[in-house]
Amino acid sequence: MRGQWAETIMGFLVLAVAGAFLIYALTVGGGGVAPGAYEVTARFGEVGSLEPGAAVTVAGVKVGTVSKVSLEPDTYLARVAMALEPGIRLPADSTAKITSDSLLGGVHVAIGAGGAPEDLKAGGEIENTQGAVDLLGLIGQVVRPQPEPPAAESQ
Repeated sequence: MRGQWAETIMGFLVLAVAGAFLIYALTVGGGGVAPGAYEVTARFGEVGSLEPGAAVTVAGVKVGTVSKVSLEPDTYLARVAMALEPGIRLPADSTAKITSDSLLGGVHVAIGAGGAPEDLKAGGEIENTQGAVDLLGLIGQVVRPQPEPPAAESQ
């Protein structure tokens, strides 16, 4: 009887710790979109491993999250929807680029604030974008350069 009681208490303790960890992860990790957030979009030629939930930063400070990544079938560009915190106002000529978190992986959207007097409105689009850079591909080109084709003989 005493063994059953101890197992039941241990089971509840494990569930309580797991629940506390989940709550901590969601609050510290920014697991959701801020209430009142507004959405803007940007189109990229290459998004790499960008996924919904990735950070959106301005000057290294998180100001939102990626809410959706989709492919435009007519242009074959990746359309990225971003939910920005309501207090963040970006100039209409701001830029967006996809950048790596580290050499080990992970990407986020970094926004560079422009200088236009008008702000980017909810539902607006950031026009000036730079897609993700394939670091492994660049390293591969340096390590194993491709041979140049032979020059055509001129007469």
